[in-house]
Amino acid sequence: MKIFLPGGAGLVGLNLIATLLESHPSWNLLVVDKKQVAVEAGRKLFPNVTFLVEDLCQTEGMQWPSLLQGQDACVMLQAEIGNTDASQFERNNITSAQVVLDQLQMAGVQHLVHISSSVVNSVAKDLYTTTKRTQERMVVERWPEAIVLRPTLMFGWFDRKHLGWLARFMQRMPVFPIPGNGRFIRQPLYVGDFCRVIQSCLEQPSLQGRYDITGIERIRYIDLMRSLRSAVGSSTVMLSLPIPVFAFLLRLWAWINRKPAFTTDQLKALTAGDEFELIDWPGIFAVRPTPLAEALKITYQDPRYSDVVIPF
Repeated sequence: MKIFLPGGAGLVGLNLIATLLESHPSWNLLVVDKKQVAVEAGRKLFPNVTFLVEDLCQTEGMQWPSLLQGQDACVMLQAEIGNTDASQFERNNITSAQVVLDQLQMAGVQHLVHISSSVVNSVAKDLYTTTKRTQERMVVERWPEAIVLRPTLMFGWFDRKHLGWLARFMQRMPVFPIPGNGRFIRQPLYVGDFCRVIQSCLEQPSLQGRYDITGIERIRYIDLMRSLRSAVGSSTVMLSLPIPVFAFLLRLWAWINRKPAFTTDQLKALTAGDEFELIDWPGIFAVRPTPLAEALKITYQDPRYSDVVIPF
């Protein structure tokens, strides 16, 4: 089988490659991503996979549109999650999706798995949530038979942002700030489990519909941070900060670093109080969920990929 992975050099994409190559080593994978450092890391990790550093918003002068001929399926992964440049959300979440859908239909690709997000059901109203909602509506309107998966916050190997960035912060700093009391409910999803869900979708092209893929275990943010600290062997001290103070520090950091790993919009989403529906996705997709403690151990202690750090 030939699989096209736009945006495939990110957290989900690299883990999906590892999952698919383990189960289906003969499958042919094509990855197109504009993040050069991530693509270079992917080439070293998976030398038998075709990686291209190209812009999915463009077709002129690009190789990727012509390579879609003969592809059996697409897992659409590209997304802008956090950026201080507001225009990047429109470009990377909406424009790129329009261009990719056009090219998939022109090439006659039959099967589409779209990676949406749980934020489409969120109370939050920021650029990420609004553009992801628009992206999902676009996919469903243009490709009614597509499978749409809406994962919650994910963690696992190759994580440059999310828990991966927090883990590295814990390992370097003696104090770890917690916004407010840290009792916000999280439903983290192990990316290895999510990749097995995607694999099931590729193996069963008759599957259709929209599915909320929510982490099985509910945990308070502060307890998740304690579990993360234990998994990485850190001794950092956790310090609760008032949310306005935490937000001020994020704005200050965004002024210093134009590509911050965590933004004020993401802080608002963290503290918004969202709790997402849990469906029987393990039964639907025949995937055994990995217990949270075990998944954290695999992420940060397993010798296969736990030491791989993708530059931010």
